[in-house]
Order: sequence, then C-alpha cells, then structure tokens
Amino acid sequence: MSGAVSVFAPAKINLYLHIVGKRADGYHLLDSLVAFADIGDRVSAVPANGLSLSINGPEAGALAETGDDNLVLRAAKLFAEATGAAGGAALYLEKQLPVSSGIGGGSSDAAAALRALAGLWGRRLDDAALARLALTLGADVPACLIGTAVWVGGIGERLEPVLALPPAGIVLANPRRALPTVQVFKARRGGFTPANRIDPMPGDAAALAAALAENHNDLTDAALHIVPEIADVLAHLAALPGALLTRMSGSGATCFALFTDRAAAAAARRRLVSQKPHWWSAAGALTSAPPGVEPVDAETIQL
Repeated sequence: MSGAVSVFAPAKINLYLHIVGKRADGYHLLDSLVAFADIGDRVSAVPANGLSLSINGPEAGALAETGDDNLVLRAAKLFAEATGAAGGAALYLEKQLPVSSGIGGGSSDAAAALRALAGLWGRRLDDAALARLALTLGADVPACLIGTAVWVGGIGERLEPVLALPPAGIVLANPRRALPTVQVFKARRGGFTPANRIDPMPGDAAALAAALAENHNDLTDAALHIVPEIADVLAHLAALPGALLTRMSGSGATCFALFTDRAAAAAARRRLVSQKPHWWSAAGALTSAPPGVEPVDAETIQL
C-alpha cells in the first residue's frame, strides 16, 4: 500500500486473571482469558519523511507529555529498525480509551502501529520475530497483536488462541482514575491461584458468565486499596439490568459487565451515564476477528 492506512486498536479485556506464580526476576506468572471489544482507539499512518506522531481524541490530554516515550512511536521505530524500512510515516493516534486503565490501550495502540506500518511499507516479520519485538514493548502487546480471544500464560508471552468465544455485549466503566500497573502489582499481597481454564467453552453469553464466575481477578484487592472507587464502579455495573457478570479488568481501574448482546449493553450504559455522567464509559460487544489494515484517504484523517 502506498497511500494512508488505518488500524483499529481494540480494548483488551481480562475476563479473568489469576496470578499463578512469580519468577526470580520479580515478574508475575499469569493465567488469563483475554478478549477484545469493538471499543477502542485508532492508529493511522501516512507516508512521510521520518517518523512522527500526532495525538487527538477525547483522551489525548493524558498522553500530551509522553513525547518519544509513547508506545506507538516506540513501536514504529523498532519496526523500522527490524525490517530495514527506508521510508517514513506520519502516525496519528485517535485516543478514545482512558490511559493506565487496565484495558490495554497503550499496548493495543502499539500493536495497531505495527500492523499499520507493515501495510504502509509492505514489510513483514515472521510471526516469531514479530512476537519478540512486541514483547519488548510490553507484556500485553503480543496478545494485542493477535487481536482475538487468547489464553495468556507466562508473563504474557505464552498465547493460545481461543477457538470459539461466544458473542456477548459489554459495558466498560472507569471512575476517571489512572492506575499504573506497577503500583497494583507492588500492592498485591497473598499467595497464588491455580490456573483454571474454561473447558469446554460455553456457547452463549449467559453460560460464559456462569463459567467465568468460578474464576476471578487476583489484582482486585490490591487495586481497591489504591483506588477505593473501584468498589462503586463494580456495584453500579452489577445493578444494571441484564448484567450477567461484573469484574475488574487487568490491573484496573476499568471494570466491565457482560450482557447477552450489544443492544442490552447499550441500554445498560445509557442508564449508567444517567447515574454517573462524569465516569468514562462505553458499550459494545466482544469481537471475533482481529483488526485489519484499512486503506484510507489521508485527507479524512482528523488531526
């Protein structure tokens, strides 16, 4: 592709998250079922001399000071080095997801940047090399590169695709509190939880929620210690009509509720907005296909 391209960067949802151990170097070992929602950011790329990044969107302000440390720009530089790409790109990030919120926004943005540049420059890395590059950007980036439901093990690098995650509606809510992952892991106390994969995978949203109820998120107590408002978010989500399961995602502070379908989730989110208009919230559905690289007219990219 020689023109501009655009890639959706979906929110990453930890449907459950168990801490199963800890390595000698301090990294925690995980067992998690990760899904993605059709709620997210968007990364676009236009041919240019050199690499640059512009950020817009309702959540752009939180990234204003990141500069060259932004994951999108770091991903672009690493991909250029790894592939020997001679061209440049002007990158544009439309930021819809809150920063440091437990739904993998930065990691998904980085994965989208890798996809976008592969399409823009016509350069590829084999799957193993691309996975290694992604892991240097963050533990969540390899899963975000896959972009569909996966079982996550190790520190985030062991991934096994889920073949048949059932469709479900979802509402995400955040109390407008950033919560860096490292703080949550440092605050965590207690032992470890055995891995407990769901097998066989349920066929509908209600059965999925029932199966997930047997598991939990081992980081919730630590996150609550730092951001007590998470308890209020969980309570409001649980009280929404049609909510099948309510849980914190990742290291928080974003929480989610599952519903039978997108329409039920949208109706529930409208009620939540009427109750908590100052929270960040969004409604959508779990996705079953990874984001693709879409050719776009450069003039349509909003700066």
